[in-house]
Amino acid sequence: MSDDGDEDCDAYLQFWPGRLEIRWRSEGNNLLTVLLIFTVLLLINVPIAFTLGIAGMTYFFTETSIPLPVVAQRMITGTQSYPLLAVPFFILAGHIMNAAGITARLMKLADVLTGHLIGGLAHVSIVLSMLMGGVSGSSNADAAMQARILLPEMRKRGYSDGFSAAVLASGSLTTAIIPPSIGLVLYGFVGQVSIGKLLIAGIIPGLLMGLVLMFTAYVAAKKRGYDADGRNRKRTLGELVEAVKESFWALLFPVLLVLTIRLGIFTATEAAAFAVVYAFLIGKYIYRELSWEKLNAALKDTAEDNAVIMLIISMAAVVSYVLGYEKVPVQLANFIVGISDNPYVIMGTIIAFLFVAGMVMEGTVNILLLTPIFLPIVTKAGFDPVHFGIIMAIMVQIGGITPPVGVNMYTVCSLGNIPIEAFVKESVPFVIALMITITLLVVFPQFSLLLPGMIK
Repeated sequence: MSDDGDEDCDAYLQFWPGRLEIRWRSEGNNLLTVLLIFTVLLLINVPIAFTLGIAGMTYFFTETSIPLPVVAQRMITGTQSYPLLAVPFFILAGHIMNAAGITARLMKLADVLTGHLIGGLAHVSIVLSMLMGGVSGSSNADAAMQARILLPEMRKRGYSDGFSAAVLASGSLTTAIIPPSIGLVLYGFVGQVSIGKLLIAGIIPGLLMGLVLMFTAYVAAKKRGYDADGRNRKRTLGELVEAVKESFWALLFPVLLVLTIRLGIFTATEAAAFAVVYAFLIGKYIYRELSWEKLNAALKDTAEDNAVIMLIISMAAVVSYVLGYEKVPVQLANFIVGISDNPYVIMGTIIAFLFVAGMVMEGTVNILLLTPIFLPIVTKAGFDPVHFGIIMAIMVQIGGITPPVGVNMYTVCSLGNIPIEAFVKESVPFVIALMITITLLVVFPQFSLLLPGMIK
Protein backbone atom coordinates (compact mmCIF):
# COMPACT_ATOMS: atom_id res chain seq x y z
CA MET A 1 0.00 0.00 0.00
CA SER A 2 1.30 3.49 -0.83
CA ASP A 3 2.27 5.84 2.00
CA ASP A 4 -0.06 8.64 0.94
CA GLY A 5 -3.10 6.41 1.23
CA ASP A 6 -4.57 7.61 -2.11
CA GLU A 7 -3.86 4.43 -4.05
CA ASP A 8 -6.67 1.88 -4.38
CA CYS A 9 -6.00 -1.46 -2.81
CA ASP A 10 -7.51 -4.88 -3.22
CA ALA A 11 -7.11 -8.35 -1.80
CA TYR A 12 -5.42 -11.38 -3.29
CA LEU A 13 -4.58 -14.95 -2.40
CA GLN A 14 -0.99 -15.85 -1.57
CA PHE A 15 0.23 -19.43 -1.41
CA TRP A 16 3.40 -20.31 0.46
CA PRO A 17 4.83 -23.80 0.97
CA GLY A 18 2.54 -25.48 3.45
CA ARG A 19 0.23 -22.55 4.14
CA LEU A 20 -2.32 -20.27 2.53
CA GLU A 21 -2.57 -16.55 3.26
CA ILE A 22 -4.77 -13.65 2.16
CA ARG A 23 -2.81 -10.46 1.63
CA TRP A 24 -3.53 -6.97 0.32
CA ARG A 25 -1.85 -5.60 -2.75
CA SER A 26 -2.45 -2.49 -4.81
CA GLU A 27 -2.60 -1.79 -8.53
CA GLY A 28 -4.64 -4.25 -10.40
CA ASN A 29 -4.55 -7.69 -8.82
CA ASN A 30 -8.23 -8.58 -8.90
CA LEU A 31 -8.07 -12.33 -8.47
CA LEU A 32 -9.90 -12.31 -5.15
CA THR A 33 -12.66 -10.21 -6.69
CA VAL A 34 -13.05 -12.83 -9.41
CA LEU A 35 -13.18 -15.62 -6.81
CA LEU A 36 -15.77 -13.78 -4.75
CA ILE A 37 -17.99 -13.12 -7.76
CA PHE A 38 -17.65 -16.74 -8.83
CA THR A 39 -18.63 -17.96 -5.35
CA VAL A 40 -21.62 -15.65 -5.06
CA LEU A 41 -22.96 -16.59 -8.50
CA LEU A 42 -22.45 -20.26 -7.70
CA LEU A 43 -24.35 -19.97 -4.41
CA ILE A 44 -27.34 -18.26 -6.04
CA ASN A 45 -27.52 -21.05 -8.65
CA VAL A 46 -26.57 -19.07 -11.74
CA PRO A 47 -25.86 -21.59 -14.55
CA ILE A 48 -22.24 -22.65 -14.36
CA ALA A 49 -21.33 -21.44 -17.86
CA PHE A 50 -22.53 -17.90 -17.05
CA THR A 51 -20.90 -18.07 -13.63
CA LEU A 52 -17.56 -18.82 -15.26
CA GLY A 53 -18.04 -16.22 -17.98
CA ILE A 54 -19.09 -13.35 -15.73
CA ALA A 55 -16.37 -14.06 -13.17
CA GLY A 56 -13.69 -14.40 -15.83
CA MET A 57 -14.69 -11.27 -17.75
CA THR A 58 -14.72 -9.23 -14.54
CA TYR A 59 -10.96 -9.73 -14.35
CA PHE A 60 -10.40 -8.30 -17.83
CA PHE A 61 -12.60 -5.28 -17.17
CA THR A 62 -10.58 -4.41 -14.06
CA GLU A 63 -7.11 -5.57 -15.17
CA THR A 64 -6.28 -2.86 -17.70
CA SER A 65 -2.89 -4.36 -18.64
CA ILE A 66 -4.60 -7.09 -20.70
CA PRO A 67 -6.50 -6.17 -23.88
CA LEU A 68 -10.21 -6.97 -23.69
CA PRO A 69 -10.22 -8.86 -27.06
CA VAL A 70 -8.21 -11.59 -25.32
CA VAL A 71 -11.54 -12.78 -23.86
CA ALA A 72 -12.94 -13.59 -27.29
CA GLN A 73 -9.66 -15.16 -28.35
CA ARG A 74 -9.56 -17.47 -25.33
CA MET A 75 -13.22 -18.46 -25.78
CA ILE A 76 -12.59 -19.46 -29.40
CA THR A 77 -9.25 -21.21 -28.91
CA GLY A 78 -10.65 -23.11 -25.93
CA THR A 79 -12.87 -25.13 -28.25
CA GLN A 80 -10.50 -25.47 -31.22
CA SER A 81 -9.00 -28.93 -30.81
CA TYR A 82 -9.13 -32.07 -32.93
CA PRO A 83 -9.23 -34.46 -29.91
CA LEU A 84 -12.20 -32.47 -28.56
CA LEU A 85 -14.24 -33.65 -31.56
CA ALA A 86 -14.62 -36.96 -29.74
CA VAL A 87 -17.06 -35.33 -27.30
CA PRO A 88 -19.88 -34.43 -29.74
CA PHE A 89 -19.42 -37.71 -31.62
CA PHE A 90 -19.71 -39.85 -28.48
CA ILE A 91 -22.72 -37.85 -27.31
CA LEU A 92 -24.44 -38.34 -30.66
CA ALA A 93 -23.64 -42.06 -30.66
CA GLY A 94 -25.14 -42.38 -27.18
CA HIS A 95 -28.37 -40.64 -28.15
CA ILE A 96 -28.74 -42.76 -31.29
CA MET A 97 -28.13 -45.98 -29.35
CA ASN A 98 -30.73 -45.03 -26.77
CA ALA A 99 -33.22 -44.27 -29.54
CA ALA A 100 -32.43 -47.62 -31.16
CA GLY A 101 -33.81 -49.65 -28.25
CA ILE A 102 -30.46 -50.71 -26.85
CA THR A 103 -31.37 -49.60 -23.33
CA ALA A 104 -34.26 -52.06 -23.05
CA ARG A 105 -32.07 -54.95 -24.22
CA LEU A 106 -29.28 -54.11 -21.79
CA MET A 107 -31.79 -53.84 -18.96
CA LYS A 108 -33.09 -57.32 -19.71
CA LEU A 109 -29.53 -58.65 -19.62
CA ALA A 110 -28.82 -56.90 -16.29
CA ASP A 111 -31.99 -58.39 -14.82
CA VAL A 112 -31.06 -61.89 -15.95
CA LEU A 113 -27.56 -61.55 -14.48
CA THR A 114 -28.43 -60.11 -11.07
CA GLY A 115 -32.21 -59.88 -10.64
CA HIS A 116 -32.32 -63.07 -8.55
CA LEU A 117 -29.97 -61.73 -5.85
CA ILE A 118 -31.01 -60.19 -2.55
CA GLY A 119 -31.64 -56.55 -3.38
CA GLY A 120 -32.02 -57.63 -7.00
CA LEU A 121 -33.26 -54.33 -8.45
CA ALA A 122 -30.37 -52.45 -6.84
CA HIS A 123 -27.93 -54.81 -8.56
CA VAL A 124 -29.83 -54.54 -11.83
CA SER A 125 -29.45 -50.76 -11.64
CA ILE A 126 -25.69 -50.90 -11.04
CA VAL A 127 -25.05 -53.54 -13.70
CA LEU A 128 -27.18 -51.60 -16.18
CA SER A 129 -25.07 -48.51 -15.49
CA MET A 130 -21.89 -50.47 -16.21
CA LEU A 131 -23.39 -51.75 -19.45
CA MET A 132 -24.60 -48.26 -20.35
CA GLY A 133 -21.06 -47.02 -19.86
CA GLY A 134 -20.28 -48.54 -23.23
CA VAL A 135 -23.18 -46.64 -24.77
CA SER A 136 -23.79 -43.15 -23.42
CA GLY A 137 -20.77 -42.01 -21.39
CA SER A 138 -23.03 -39.64 -19.40
CA SER A 139 -23.78 -40.49 -15.77
CA ASN A 140 -26.50 -37.87 -15.45
CA ALA A 141 -28.35 -39.17 -18.52
CA ASP A 142 -28.11 -42.70 -17.13
CA ALA A 143 -29.41 -41.58 -13.71
CA ALA A 144 -32.38 -39.84 -15.33
CA MET A 145 -33.20 -42.85 -17.50
CA GLN A 146 -33.06 -45.30 -14.59
CA ALA A 147 -35.11 -43.05 -12.31
CA ARG A 148 -37.93 -43.19 -14.86
CA ILE A 149 -37.69 -46.94 -15.48
CA LEU A 150 -36.55 -48.61 -12.25
CA LEU A 151 -37.71 -46.31 -9.45
CA PRO A 152 -41.44 -47.13 -9.77
CA GLU A 153 -40.70 -50.88 -9.62
CA MET A 154 -38.38 -50.43 -6.63
CA ARG A 155 -41.20 -48.68 -4.81
CA LYS A 156 -43.59 -51.54 -5.60
CA ARG A 157 -41.16 -54.01 -4.05
CA GLY A 158 -40.83 -52.03 -0.83
CA TYR A 159 -37.47 -50.32 -1.33
CA SER A 160 -37.23 -47.05 0.57
CA ASP A 161 -37.09 -43.92 -1.59
CA GLY A 162 -33.81 -42.74 -0.10
CA PHE A 163 -32.07 -46.07 -0.68
CA SER A 164 -33.46 -46.37 -4.21
CA ALA A 165 -32.33 -42.87 -5.16
CA ALA A 166 -28.88 -43.41 -3.64
CA VAL A 167 -28.40 -46.66 -5.57
CA LEU A 168 -29.57 -45.17 -8.87
CA ALA A 169 -27.40 -42.05 -8.56
CA SER A 170 -24.30 -43.82 -7.21
CA GLY A 171 -24.41 -46.64 -9.74
CA SER A 172 -24.73 -44.16 -12.60
CA LEU A 173 -21.22 -42.87 -11.84
CA THR A 174 -19.69 -46.00 -13.40
CA THR A 175 -21.18 -44.88 -16.72
CA ALA A 176 -18.76 -41.96 -16.82
CA ILE A 177 -15.65 -44.12 -16.23
CA ILE A 178 -16.20 -47.13 -18.51
CA PRO A 179 -15.47 -46.05 -22.11
CA PRO A 180 -16.59 -43.99 -23.84
CA SER A 181 -16.13 -41.41 -21.07
CA ILE A 182 -16.67 -37.73 -21.84
CA GLY A 183 -14.79 -36.73 -18.67
CA LEU A 184 -11.70 -38.73 -19.66
CA VAL A 185 -11.77 -37.20 -23.14
CA LEU A 186 -11.82 -33.72 -21.62
CA TYR A 187 -9.03 -34.62 -19.19
CA GLY A 188 -6.89 -35.92 -22.05
CA PHE A 189 -7.63 -32.80 -24.08
CA VAL A 190 -6.70 -30.38 -21.30
CA GLY A 191 -3.74 -32.35 -19.94
CA GLN A 192 -2.38 -33.49 -23.30
CA VAL A 193 -2.63 -37.14 -22.21
CA SER A 194 -3.37 -39.99 -24.62
CA ILE A 195 -7.16 -40.20 -24.84
CA GLY A 196 -6.93 -43.72 -26.22
CA LYS A 197 -5.00 -44.92 -23.17
CA LEU A 198 -7.37 -43.09 -20.83
CA LEU A 199 -10.45 -44.72 -22.34
CA ILE A 200 -8.92 -48.18 -22.10
CA ALA A 201 -7.68 -47.44 -18.57
CA GLY A 202 -11.24 -46.78 -17.41
CA ILE A 203 -12.46 -50.34 -17.98
CA ILE A 204 -11.06 -52.11 -14.90
CA PRO A 205 -11.62 -49.22 -12.44
CA GLY A 206 -15.19 -48.85 -13.74
CA LEU A 207 -15.88 -52.54 -13.15
CA LEU A 208 -14.23 -52.32 -9.72
CA MET A 209 -16.50 -49.39 -8.83
CA GLY A 210 -19.53 -51.41 -9.84
CA LEU A 211 -18.53 -54.43 -7.78
CA VAL A 212 -17.83 -52.35 -4.67
CA LEU A 213 -21.20 -50.58 -5.03
CA MET A 214 -22.98 -53.92 -5.53
CA PHE A 215 -21.44 -55.27 -2.33
CA THR A 216 -22.55 -52.14 -0.47
CA ALA A 217 -26.08 -52.47 -1.85
CA TYR A 218 -26.16 -56.18 -0.98
CA VAL A 219 -25.24 -55.54 2.66
CA ALA A 220 -27.94 -52.87 3.03
CA ALA A 221 -30.57 -54.90 1.16
CA LYS A 222 -29.91 -58.02 3.22
CA LYS A 223 -30.23 -56.05 6.44
CA ARG A 224 -33.57 -54.60 5.35
CA GLY A 225 -34.93 -57.65 3.57
CA TYR A 226 -35.23 -56.09 0.11
CA ASP A 227 -36.01 -58.87 -2.40
CA ALA A 228 -34.99 -61.41 0.23
CA ASP A 229 -36.75 -64.17 -1.71
CA GLY A 230 -35.04 -63.18 -4.95
CA ARG A 231 -32.92 -66.33 -5.05
CA ASN A 232 -36.09 -68.32 -5.81
CA ARG A 233 -36.36 -66.47 -9.14
CA LYS A 234 -32.96 -67.37 -10.53
CA ARG A 235 -32.88 -67.20 -14.31
CA THR A 236 -32.12 -70.20 -16.49
CA LEU A 237 -29.16 -70.60 -18.80
CA GLY A 238 -31.54 -70.33 -21.74
CA GLU A 239 -32.77 -66.94 -20.54
CA LEU A 240 -29.18 -65.76 -20.17
CA VAL A 241 -28.26 -66.91 -23.68
CA GLU A 242 -31.34 -65.21 -25.10
CA ALA A 243 -30.57 -61.94 -23.27
CA VAL A 244 -26.95 -61.97 -24.46
CA LYS A 245 -28.12 -62.69 -27.99
CA GLU A 246 -30.53 -59.75 -27.97
CA SER A 247 -27.86 -57.44 -26.52
CA PHE A 248 -25.00 -58.74 -28.67
CA TRP A 249 -24.61 -55.69 -30.92
CA ALA A 250 -24.79 -53.32 -27.96
CA LEU A 251 -22.18 -55.34 -26.05
CA LEU A 252 -19.95 -55.51 -29.13
CA PHE A 253 -19.62 -51.74 -29.35
CA PRO A 254 -17.29 -51.10 -26.36
CA VAL A 255 -15.23 -54.14 -27.43
CA LEU A 256 -14.80 -52.71 -30.93
CA LEU A 257 -14.03 -49.30 -29.44
CA VAL A 258 -11.18 -50.68 -27.34
CA LEU A 259 -9.82 -52.97 -30.05
CA THR A 260 -9.75 -50.35 -32.80
CA ILE A 261 -7.88 -47.94 -30.53
CA ARG A 262 -5.62 -50.69 -29.18
CA LEU A 263 -4.68 -51.93 -32.67
CA GLY A 264 -4.05 -48.42 -33.97
CA ILE A 265 -6.88 -48.59 -36.49
CA PHE A 266 -8.55 -45.44 -35.11
CA THR A 267 -7.54 -42.57 -32.91
CA ALA A 268 -9.99 -41.79 -30.10
CA THR A 269 -11.62 -39.08 -32.24
CA GLU A 270 -11.93 -41.37 -35.24
CA ALA A 271 -13.34 -44.10 -33.00
CA ALA A 272 -15.98 -41.64 -31.82
CA ALA A 273 -16.98 -40.90 -35.42
CA PHE A 274 -17.07 -44.65 -36.10
CA ALA A 275 -19.36 -45.04 -33.07
CA VAL A 276 -21.94 -42.76 -34.70
CA VAL A 277 -21.93 -44.80 -37.92
CA TYR A 278 -22.09 -48.04 -35.93
CA ALA A 279 -25.02 -46.81 -33.81
CA PHE A 280 -26.95 -45.72 -36.90
CA LEU A 281 -26.42 -48.99 -38.77
CA ILE A 282 -27.36 -51.14 -35.76
CA GLY A 283 -30.43 -49.11 -34.90
CA LYS A 284 -31.66 -48.75 -38.50
CA TYR A 285 -30.89 -52.09 -40.11
CA ILE A 286 -30.38 -54.69 -37.34
CA TYR A 287 -32.68 -53.71 -34.48
CA ARG A 288 -34.91 -51.79 -36.92
CA GLU A 289 -36.14 -49.45 -34.18
CA LEU A 290 -34.41 -46.24 -35.30
CA SER A 291 -36.97 -44.26 -37.26
CA TRP A 292 -36.17 -40.97 -38.93
CA GLU A 293 -38.28 -39.23 -36.30
CA LYS A 294 -36.19 -40.78 -33.50
CA LEU A 295 -32.98 -39.88 -35.35
CA ASN A 296 -34.14 -36.29 -35.68
CA ALA A 297 -34.89 -36.18 -31.93
CA ALA A 298 -31.45 -37.66 -31.18
CA LEU A 299 -29.78 -34.99 -33.34
CA LYS A 300 -31.74 -32.26 -31.55
CA ASP A 301 -30.80 -33.58 -28.09
CA THR A 302 -27.16 -33.90 -29.19
CA ALA A 303 -27.09 -30.30 -30.40
CA GLU A 304 -28.45 -29.10 -27.05
CA ASP A 305 -26.01 -31.20 -25.01
CA ASN A 306 -23.03 -30.12 -27.09
CA ALA A 307 -24.03 -26.47 -26.92
CA VAL A 308 -24.03 -26.63 -23.13
CA ILE A 309 -20.70 -28.47 -22.95
CA MET A 310 -18.93 -26.23 -25.48
CA LEU A 311 -20.22 -23.08 -23.78
CA ILE A 312 -18.81 -24.35 -20.48
CA ILE A 313 -15.49 -25.22 -22.16
CA SER A 314 -15.18 -21.79 -23.79
CA MET A 315 -15.98 -19.94 -20.57
CA ALA A 316 -13.66 -22.18 -18.56
CA ALA A 317 -10.88 -21.29 -20.99
CA VAL A 318 -11.24 -17.65 -19.95
CA VAL A 319 -10.98 -18.48 -16.25
CA SER A 320 -8.05 -20.83 -16.95
CA TYR A 321 -6.23 -17.96 -18.63
CA VAL A 322 -6.83 -15.76 -15.60
CA LEU A 323 -5.54 -18.44 -13.23
CA GLY A 324 -2.48 -18.98 -15.39
CA TYR A 325 -1.78 -15.25 -15.70
CA GLU A 326 -1.91 -14.94 -11.92
CA LYS A 327 0.37 -17.99 -11.55
CA VAL A 328 -2.18 -19.74 -9.35
CA PRO A 329 -1.14 -23.23 -10.55
CA VAL A 330 2.48 -22.59 -9.56
CA GLN A 331 1.54 -21.10 -6.21
CA LEU A 332 -0.95 -23.86 -5.40
CA ALA A 333 1.63 -26.46 -6.39
CA ASN A 334 4.13 -24.91 -3.97
CA PHE A 335 1.46 -24.93 -1.26
CA ILE A 336 0.64 -28.63 -1.73
CA VAL A 337 4.24 -29.74 -2.11
CA GLY A 338 5.12 -27.70 0.97
CA ILE A 339 2.79 -29.85 3.06
CA SER A 340 4.89 -32.95 2.54
CA ASP A 341 7.30 -34.51 0.07
CA ASN A 342 5.61 -37.91 0.47
CA PRO A 343 3.87 -38.77 -2.86
CA TYR A 344 0.90 -40.39 -1.11
CA VAL A 345 0.38 -37.39 1.17
CA ILE A 346 0.44 -35.15 -1.90
CA MET A 347 -2.06 -37.40 -3.68
CA GLY A 348 -4.25 -37.55 -0.57
CA THR A 349 -4.26 -33.75 -0.32
CA ILE A 350 -5.28 -33.42 -3.96
CA ILE A 351 -8.02 -36.05 -3.55
CA ALA A 352 -9.39 -34.15 -0.55
CA PHE A 353 -9.32 -30.94 -2.59
CA LEU A 354 -11.15 -32.67 -5.47
CA PHE A 355 -13.75 -34.04 -3.07
CA VAL A 356 -14.53 -30.55 -1.78
CA ALA A 357 -14.41 -29.05 -5.29
CA GLY A 358 -16.84 -31.72 -6.48
CA MET A 359 -19.30 -30.63 -3.82
CA VAL A 360 -19.44 -27.06 -5.13
CA MET A 361 -18.68 -27.30 -8.86
CA GLU A 362 -19.93 -29.47 -11.72
CA GLY A 363 -17.58 -32.25 -12.87
CA THR A 364 -16.84 -30.86 -16.34
CA VAL A 365 -15.75 -27.55 -14.85
CA ASN A 366 -13.53 -29.26 -12.28
CA ILE A 367 -11.73 -31.21 -14.98
CA LEU A 368 -11.25 -28.16 -17.20
CA LEU A 369 -10.01 -25.89 -14.41
CA LEU A 370 -8.12 -28.24 -12.10
CA THR A 371 -6.35 -30.58 -14.53
CA PRO A 372 -3.72 -27.95 -15.51
CA ILE A 373 -3.12 -27.28 -11.81
CA PHE A 374 -2.88 -30.78 -10.38
CA LEU A 375 -1.49 -32.83 -13.26
CA PRO A 376 2.04 -31.33 -13.10
CA ILE A 377 2.09 -31.85 -9.33
CA VAL A 378 1.20 -35.55 -9.40
CA THR A 379 3.48 -36.17 -12.36
CA LYS A 380 6.37 -34.62 -10.49
CA ALA A 381 5.45 -36.75 -7.46
CA GLY A 382 5.90 -39.86 -9.58
CA PHE A 383 2.33 -40.77 -10.52
CA ASP A 384 1.38 -41.73 -14.07
CA PRO A 385 -0.85 -39.11 -15.78
CA VAL A 386 -3.18 -41.84 -17.06
CA HIS A 387 -3.51 -43.25 -13.54
CA PHE A 388 -4.28 -39.81 -12.12
CA GLY A 389 -6.81 -39.21 -14.90
CA ILE A 390 -8.87 -42.16 -13.70
CA ILE A 391 -8.68 -41.00 -10.07
CA MET A 392 -9.64 -37.46 -11.00
CA ALA A 393 -12.53 -38.62 -13.20
CA ILE A 394 -13.98 -40.68 -10.35
CA MET A 395 -13.50 -37.94 -7.77
CA VAL A 396 -15.31 -35.30 -9.81
CA GLN A 397 -18.09 -37.82 -10.44
CA ILE A 398 -18.52 -38.35 -6.70
CA GLY A 399 -19.47 -34.68 -6.61
CA GLY A 400 -22.55 -35.68 -8.57
CA ILE A 401 -24.04 -37.36 -5.50
CA THR A 402 -22.93 -34.90 -2.80
CA PRO A 403 -24.67 -31.63 -1.86
CA PRO A 404 -24.91 -28.80 -2.56
CA VAL A 405 -24.29 -29.14 -6.32
CA GLY A 406 -24.77 -32.92 -6.87
CA VAL A 407 -26.32 -33.00 -10.35
CA ASN A 408 -27.15 -36.72 -10.32
CA MET A 409 -28.60 -36.39 -6.83
CA TYR A 410 -30.97 -33.58 -7.88
CA THR A 411 -31.89 -35.39 -11.11
CA VAL A 412 -33.03 -38.59 -9.37
CA CYS A 413 -34.68 -36.80 -6.45
CA SER A 414 -36.60 -34.39 -8.67
CA LEU A 415 -37.84 -37.11 -11.02
CA GLY A 416 -38.86 -39.29 -8.08
CA ASN A 417 -40.11 -36.48 -5.83
CA ILE A 418 -37.74 -37.68 -3.10
CA PRO A 419 -36.50 -35.39 -0.28
CA ILE A 420 -32.83 -34.49 -0.51
CA GLU A 421 -32.43 -35.29 3.19
CA ALA A 422 -33.48 -38.90 2.61
CA PHE A 423 -31.02 -39.22 -0.24
CA VAL A 424 -28.09 -37.77 1.71
CA LYS A 425 -28.67 -40.13 4.64
CA GLU A 426 -28.80 -43.24 2.45
CA SER A 427 -25.92 -42.17 0.18
CA VAL A 428 -23.28 -42.12 2.94
CA PRO A 429 -22.37 -45.86 2.64
CA PHE A 430 -22.05 -45.50 -1.13
CA VAL A 431 -19.79 -42.45 -0.86
CA ILE A 432 -17.63 -44.38 1.61
CA ALA A 433 -17.56 -47.32 -0.83
CA LEU A 434 -16.42 -45.03 -3.63
CA MET A 435 -13.66 -43.56 -1.47
CA ILE A 436 -12.52 -47.11 -0.66
CA THR A 437 -12.35 -47.69 -4.42
CA ILE A 438 -10.21 -44.57 -4.81
CA THR A 439 -7.89 -45.82 -2.06
CA LEU A 440 -7.48 -49.15 -3.84
CA LEU A 441 -6.68 -47.38 -7.10
CA VAL A 442 -4.07 -45.17 -5.44
CA VAL A 443 -2.38 -48.08 -3.66
CA PHE A 444 -2.65 -50.44 -6.63
CA PRO A 445 -2.14 -48.39 -9.81
CA GLN A 446 -2.12 -51.65 -11.80
CA PHE A 447 -5.93 -51.47 -11.83
CA SER A 448 -5.63 -48.38 -14.04
CA LEU A 449 -2.41 -49.10 -15.91
CA LEU A 450 -2.66 -52.80 -16.79
CA LEU A 451 -4.64 -52.40 -20.02
CA PRO A 452 -2.98 -49.13 -21.21
CA GLY A 453 0.39 -50.82 -20.68
CA MET A 454 -0.50 -53.22 -23.46
CA ILE A 455 -0.66 -50.35 -25.98
CA LYS A 456 2.62 -49.96 -27.84
